[in-house]
Amino acid sequence: QVQLVESGGGLVQAGGSLRLSCAASGRAFSGLAMGWFRQAPGKEREFVSGITQIGGITRYADSGKGRFTISRDNAKNTVYLHMNSLKPEDTAVYYCAADKDWSVGVRREPLEYDYWGQGTQVTVSS
Repeated sequence: QVQLVESGGGLVQAGGSLRLSCAASGRAFSGLAMGWFRQAPGKEREFVSGITQIGGITRYADSGKGRFTISRDNAKNTVYLHMNSLKPEDTAVYYCAADKDWSVGVRREPLEYDYWGQGTQVTVSS
């Protein structure tokens, strides 16, 4: 079993930045591919970004390309999502997810991830 705890959400003005963190425990972190998803009220959960186990491959949704950066620190069992130039449409609950299976690339579908955090709220005011 893997426990994931997100932090770093909050209220920020449009154009601002936030760094989300997700601390993992319960399983060798280096063996987990990690992803960030978000869910706005009334909308489905959507892929934001992901990173493979060794960190060599990253992937972003079009909405975050050029603004968001995912990274991981296997020594700290933590994955990060740096978000810059935030927009009101980025407002959502952001979830960290872990995929215990090895694959060639980053998976985008929520069902492909095995473990989830509780989420952290990000609110961007205009």
